[in-house]
Amino acid sequence: MTKVPLLRPHFDSEELKEIQSVLESGWVSQGPKVKLFEERVAEYLGIKQAVAVTNCTCALHLSLQCLGISKDDEVLVADYTFPATAHAVLYCGAKPVFVDVNPRTYNLDPEKIEEKIGERTRAIIPVHTFGQPAEMDRIIKLAQEHGLKVIEDAACALGAKYQGRYAGTIGDLGCFSFHARKGITTGEGGMIATDDEAYAKKARYLSTFGMTAAWDREKSDKLIIPEFNDMGYNYKMSDITAAVGVAQMKKLDSIIERKRELAKYWDEKLDDIRLVEPPHLAKGALHVYQSYVAVVDKSINRNKLIEIMMEKGIQTQIGTYSCHIQPVYRSKDSCPCSREIFETAIALPMYYTLKENEIDLAAEALKHSVDELR
Repeated sequence: MTKVPLLRPHFDSEELKEIQSVLESGWVSQGPKVKLFEERVAEYLGIKQAVAVTNCTCALHLSLQCLGISKDDEVLVADYTFPATAHAVLYCGAKPVFVDVNPRTYNLDPEKIEEKIGERTRAIIPVHTFGQPAEMDRIIKLAQEHGLKVIEDAACALGAKYQGRYAGTIGDLGCFSFHARKGITTGEGGMIATDDEAYAKKARYLSTFGMTAAWDREKSDKLIIPEFNDMGYNYKMSDITAAVGVAQMKKLDSIIERKRELAKYWDEKLDDIRLVEPPHLAKGALHVYQSYVAVVDKSINRNKLIEIMMEKGIQTQIGTYSCHIQPVYRSKDSCPCSREIFETAIALPMYYTLKENEIDLAAEALKHSVDELR
């Protein structure tokens, strides 16, 4: 029996009210609630355009399409990330080139970028891993020096800040996720953030098969029969999904504040546990702790540790993946730091309604489990 789960989304009556309003309206596909959700996100981030889509993978794919990434192009991708980041590059027929990460922050290491830039490199995708912003000043500087575009994978980082600027608003485009494990969730869902109106227009167009959206046609007093001039995708968000997002946006700041408090409490607990290193907080970064991911000593079998914790009723998990070793990419890149983090990182329980006494219980189980494996 699970005593402390890894995550638990935070919903209340507000989500039900928003969903009910959509169901009563009779318009449940992409419509006015999606527009409202986009406006709320754009206002929060202080950007001109937000485009809601089915998930963050779609957001990444469309962002690459906006930049014209295609066959034979290369895109630099932070290696320590969920494979969706690199999959989006493959969807364009391009090649992901994996760049190693900083072992302390788990984020793309700017020192490793230039050695991976080649004649076909067109863009860089840094990832704000687990909600901690990457070193965007250095990444942007290198991108500008080499004429490259930057797409921020901010899937885990809505509300995170780097040097006072919101993650996902610093590059050419930013991509967010509303998956169940993210800070706020719509179950599934994604968002593109940009100040470039041309990019936003193209993303909207491609997200609805390359046609005028149904809600826009509905508002016209004339018959509009769409033409299909380009290959678009069915990436649009529904109003039911957006309704949950509208309610969740009201909770975002309180969720971030609480998770930062819980992260500090976890830090204190890990100070008393040998062979487990808490996550590092980078200078100038506002970390939103989508996940709280520690690293265990290489002498400890991390996979066995997760299994023992589950036996004790505490759900934990790996951090995320070292992409260059995944067979699908057939990559020859070397990213030793990423690979080591992949093999030693452990995600510990972290969610808005988590209590300190539950962290006490989980930390005690972790301490005993580590001792069993020493």
